[in-house]
Amino acid sequence: MKAVIVDDEPIGRSVLREELEVAGDVQIIGEADSGSTALALILSLKPDVVFLDMQLPEFSGIEVARRIRQGSRLPILIMVTAFEEYAIQALDAGAIDYLLKPVRPERLHAALERARRIWGNPMEVAERLVRVQEAPTDQPTPVSRKVVGRDKEEFVLLNTSEVHAFQADGDLVWIVTAKRKYLATQSLRAIQDRLKNENFRRIHRNALVNVDHVRKMSTLSSQRWLLTLSSGIEFVVSKRLARNVRELLG
Repeated sequence: MKAVIVDDEPIGRSVLREELEVAGDVQIIGEADSGSTALALILSLKPDVVFLDMQLPEFSGIEVARRIRQGSRLPILIMVTAFEEYAIQALDAGAIDYLLKPVRPERLHAALERARRIWGNPMEVAERLVRVQEAPTDQPTPVSRKVVGRDKEEFVLLNTSEVHAFQADGDLVWIVTAKRKYLATQSLRAIQDRLKNENFRRIHRNALVNVDHVRKMSTLSSQRWLLTLSSGIEFVVSKRLARNVRELLG
């Protein structure tokens, strides 16, 4: 596994580096001592695993995770911290493990074993990264919800604001954005339940649209509408769900 070490303390990076070199199957491809440097390395080098300190100059480890958007390889996150309460928060958020400073060799190798087990499952890595990005913080700015899309072997993290619609096609669900489509990793029902507090409305049994991207609504009949999104895509609103559209009209 290719690894990046992020810690603002040189001693902390040195300890991890020495222990990882002993592991044998881990290649250290970069080190960073701040949030901005860490993000640049992660986006450019696309490591398999990142040992990410929770407290960093400029912005925190959690904020680094929030800014990771997409790439052919989304990283597995192992959080590193000197405070156990932050460690539990990181684990609850979706990091696969946490390491308390000073890092003990047995805990590091246990974390590596967990990383190896999910290394071959990029969808699980992407879903865990979404959980980290959506974890609550003390910041006043609300956290944007994320969805995972798939393009061949690449997994992409999308802000829900980028999504124009979710469209079911048989057993597949497509995430429709302004420029392209991605395969969703969940059913349309599961997506609707997850985004029930967002600006999405079910307008057909096969479609869930982002009301912020509705640009035109044309009457087809007394109970049927044609919705045109800002991307130019059109959807027919089913008779059963016409009320959702009337609510949009306000």
